[in-house]
Amino acid sequence: MQKKISILIPIYNEEGNIVTITNALHKVLMPLPYNYEIIFVDDGSEDNSLNEIKELTQQQSNIFFISFSKNFGHQNAIKAGFDMVTGECVISMDGDMQHPPTLIPLLLKKWEEGYDIVYTIRKDHMEMPILKRRTSEMFYNVMNKLSDIELESGTADFRLMDKSVISVAKNFQEDDLFWRGLIKWMGFSQIGIEYEPAQRLKGKSKYTFKKMLQFALRGITSFSIKPLGIAIYLGFLFALLSLLYVPYVLYSVYFGHPISGWASLIVTIVFFGGLQLMILGIIGMYLGKLFMQSKQRPHYIIKETNLK
Repeated sequence: MQKKISILIPIYNEEGNIVTITNALHKVLMPLPYNYEIIFVDDGSEDNSLNEIKELTQQQSNIFFISFSKNFGHQNAIKAGFDMVTGECVISMDGDMQHPPTLIPLLLKKWEEGYDIVYTIRKDHMEMPILKRRTSEMFYNVMNKLSDIELESGTADFRLMDKSVISVAKNFQEDDLFWRGLIKWMGFSQIGIEYEPAQRLKGKSKYTFKKMLQFALRGITSFSIKPLGIAIYLGFLFALLSLLYVPYVLYSVYFGHPISGWASLIVTIVFFGGLQLMILGIIGMYLGKLFMQSKQRPHYIIKETNLK
């Protein structure tokens, strides 16, 4: 009996790429000795993406969809797919064709060799803007130094996971999901494969600089409390440095020399005020995570689906 694999594709405003990626997947998967299903998770798209997917489901019995009531985010869309897939393994990938379907046979080969998780590592080509390459490298460097996990630079959400891994992933209930870190944290038998991303065919990237920054902060604060420790050390350091100013003040008072330098005083006050706000922001971020977790809201709300 042939094994069944599930292809999981979160979608947000990708109407121009849906048919293309579906045809590319069929071309790659049909010659392989597997049964397969393709599951699109429509994350509250505002274009014609959902209708494009529905038309495909009418034509092909192995295509399914999950449609959210609103945009819940890429990581929650992946969670919805994990909760509903039925394959012996799951391959998650983006719907913009930057994750090449031609890499799937190699992922399956490594799975058949006994690996539970086969993740991919993006090799940034030189045509990519230098700012994006540098910020990506900086994110992984900071992430690895501040957290208790080790992520290779360029680790992507294009990966294969065995059903034993999925059964564990279904149980995660934390509010702020960061799958790249969670999957690395879970352990199991893992191997990484490098790939060169293809150019986006149509549409625009959904990851603006603001979203990338939020994604980085989510990843760091989800796997480490080291920023809180850094805040404590900074507090001690500047408290000790401030003590060095005491002898100068006593000398000036004793010998009657006025203390001048209002400009430097104001700069110092502004600097320490900013430092305090930064530390309060770090503390507030962790408290906010606890607050949102205590609400126990669902990760997503399904408006409609053709999965049973």
